[in-house]
This record gives sequence, structure tokens and C-alpha cells, in this order.
Amino acid sequence: MSTALIVIILANVLFSYKGFNDLMFFRKYDFHIGSIRNGDQVRMFSSAFLHADMTHLFFNMLTLFFFAPIVVAYLGELSFILIYFSSLLFGNVLTLYLHKNNLNYRAIGASGAVTGVLYSAILLEPEMTINFFIPGYVFGILYLLYSIYGMRAKNDNIGHTAHFGGAIGGYLFTIIKQPEMLTNNTFYVVALAIPIVILFVMDRMGKL
Repeated sequence: MSTALIVIILANVLFSYKGFNDLMFFRKYDFHIGSIRNGDQVRMFSSAFLHADMTHLFFNMLTLFFFAPIVVAYLGELSFILIYFSSLLFGNVLTLYLHKNNLNYRAIGASGAVTGVLYSAILLEPEMTINFFIPGYVFGILYLLYSIYGMRAKNDNIGHTAHFGGAIGGYLFTIIKQPEMLTNNTFYVVALAIPIVILFVMDRMGKL
């Protein structure tokens, strides 16, 4: 197993465990737009290592455990690290942009970073099956379309915006790292970009 993957999982487990047992610590490092806009920028990164509970932590780390090795195998350990943290940042930047006027908005979790790694893995192996029968690229498209729905509906506590931003980060970094995809896997590159284009068109139209 990748050393970087082990370190990232351990960091998430230890930081989250501290947050489970220390509410002041949790509130100091969660993603809180009012605090971030007042200059507390560390929350843009620290919030991605906090989780709501063990179930939230377990499923994020399980997803990372399964898909990170694909990224490492194709792009190397350094690129995996860069994808993880750039996706983390993309997820939180998009969240900050779309919710900037809601000063009480809070969020936590590694989902943005993990989704970026997942989307990178799908781009690298678009025909792999997820949930035993769904082609990876179909899953990726449906997942982001569902994220758009969740962003519009606002009827749950899931950070759909961070998921979407993370996917953009993973998508862009993977193409930058392997630009030959644009000619060798054009169909998959275009197909996986469709939800991203839809999101920005909807934002321009004021539909989010």
C-alpha cells in the first residue's frame, strides 16, 4: 500500500477522533464560512480531516482505500498526493463561492478530496465496474448529476458542493498529468466533463 495513502488515512482517523471527543477543537477547525471570511483560512484545509461520526469517516476512508491505488499505479505517489489536496482545495473553494453569503454555513469531511481521487481513477480506468455492474464513467456522470440535484434541493446535510468541486480538481489534474487522454480517450474525457459544464451553465443562469 502507498505510504502517502497510509499517512492520509491515519491523519483523518486521528484528527477526526480528536474532534469526536472535543467539541471546542471540532468547532475551531470545521468549515465555517463566517470564520473563513474573517481570515481563518486554516479551516479550508483542517475541515477536510474532521468527520461527523465513525460511519462518515469509515466510508470516506474505504472509498479512498479502494480508488487511491489506481491513481498511484497510473500517476505515481506524488501525483496522488497532489490530486488529493488539490481536490480538497477545489471542493472547499467551490463551496465558499456558492455559499459565500451564508455566513452560518458549516461543513466537514474528506469527501471533496476523496471524490477527486475517485473521479481521477474513473478517468484513468473509465470502463472499470463500480457496484459490480455500473461502468465507472457512467457512475461518475450520474454521481455528479445527483450532486447538482442535491445542491439545488438543499434537503440533506451532505456537502454536495464539496463533492463536485473535488471531482473538478481530480478531473483537471489528471488531464494535466496525462494530456494524451484528450486524443486517446476523447469520448470519456468529454462525457465526464458534461456534468461540470452543466453546473457552470446553471450557475451563470442563476439556477443553483
